[in-house]
Amino acid sequence: MQIFKVSSQILFLPVLLLLVLAGCDQSEQTTADTYAKETTTSAKPGCQNCHAVQLDINHKLACSTCHNGDITANTEEGAHLDLTGLPAHPLNMNKTCGKCHQQQTKSASKSIHFTLSKEINSVRKAFGATNSLHSLTEIPIEEPTTTPLALADDMLRRRCLRCHLYYQGDPYPETEHGTGCAACHLDFQDNALQSHSFNRYPNDKQCLHCHNGNRVGSDYYGRFQRDYSWEYRTPYRTDDTYPRPYGVEFHQLQPDIHQQAGIACIDCHSGAQLMGSDHNGTSTPLTCQGCHGWQPGQTSPAANLIAKDRQLILITKHEHKSLPVPLMKNPAHRQYKNKATCVACHAQWSFNDQNTQLMRQDTDDYDPWSLLTVQESVEVEAQLENNLYGDDNTEPTMIDKLSGEPRPGLWYKGFKQRRWETMVLCADTDKRITVCRPSLDLHLSYVNANEEVVFDSVATTPATKKIRPYTPHTIGKAGSFFRQRLSHATDADNPQEKP
Repeated sequence: MQIFKVSSQILFLPVLLLLVLAGCDQSEQTTADTYAKETTTSAKPGCQNCHAVQLDINHKLACSTCHNGDITANTEEGAHLDLTGLPAHPLNMNKTCGKCHQQQTKSASKSIHFTLSKEINSVRKAFGATNSLHSLTEIPIEEPTTTPLALADDMLRRRCLRCHLYYQGDPYPETEHGTGCAACHLDFQDNALQSHSFNRYPNDKQCLHCHNGNRVGSDYYGRFQRDYSWEYRTPYRTDDTYPRPYGVEFHQLQPDIHQQAGIACIDCHSGAQLMGSDHNGTSTPLTCQGCHGWQPGQTSPAANLIAKDRQLILITKHEHKSLPVPLMKNPAHRQYKNKATCVACHAQWSFNDQNTQLMRQDTDDYDPWSLLTVQESVEVEAQLENNLYGDDNTEPTMIDKLSGEPRPGLWYKGFKQRRWETMVLCADTDKRITVCRPSLDLHLSYVNANEEVVFDSVATTPATKKIRPYTPHTIGKAGSFFRQRLSHATDADNPQEKP
């Protein structure tokens, strides 16, 4: 009897297994049929059935309010009909953001953040321009390029202007950003939009999407960009990873004392001033003297500065910290008030990139650039890497950062020297000693497709003051040798480095 029971169980197991497998096959087939049926039918109407978007409390609007399209459609093609992909772009923002923020968008479109008029006109006039442009969108295109000014214009449109609000920036982890209003008010990181929640007060990471490299903003965090040459981008790493969030590795120097205290860019640079909306002059631009020279009884220099117990208190806009503002007490401030700017004594270091060389090359001669494959430009780097070490050779081209159209030629860049330890001092427009930098020490070259040297290291015009005053964001204590530093300063016509 026992043997029979065992045999029955043995016979029963294969039958049971067949039934289970048949059930699995039937279940899998049913699931597959259901999936196939679902994928052939239309989805439910509504953008967020496909796009998981989190909106802030002030912008809980229908997606079509800004992006157009059809929110009632139940197919991708129907929903994306007449879609506006970049609603905050300068060409779109008046029709989108301007629906609710008419005055802000109108003012912003004329601000220097949108027009870059100061930057482009200083460069263009250094290469012979006699007129001023109102906006970067007015920079002309001249092909073939026959004058130094036309070459400078091409350099501006294709090489330099990679941070403006008409363009999303180079796709390095920390340089890609939104366009127009979104560049400051929406978070981008690692080449992606992080949230649809709009920030009233942009954080410093957003500022640094554009204000990086060896420019004001990067120095606030103590970052000095390394040279492009492979030999100078030490320390070398053995794990084949080269962190270049802003395009080039950087030295970590001393950050600005205000940054160390937790003060963000927007705490001093108000949106009304940056975006040109303070038409009534209701908020005076903050200065060193305005904050640290304040005296009890005087009007507060800004809305986020309050007087309390004969002390000026800064309220930070992000974390709402209360930071007491140190007031000037050293007699040297009275002695040098009209002779030197604050940064002349308090700047800890400064950018000093001399003899900046920019070369447009329309030929496919890539070998001379093998040690300069890091170029702070994704376009240039990709073509160098591909043509030096890849399998396919490509013709040198770069896109126009304003029109989006590609044109022949690559713009390469290099420097005679990059250093921070030698502070350049000269005189500002008020004849005060201040920090300067060789921002217009530019040299342009051009080799056309026939390998003809059209321009060979053309420098800015003789009348151009290559070394110009600027305000480094590297502030700290003046130290014991500020008088020695000032004693080596000369006037603006003959600026010299201190020994």
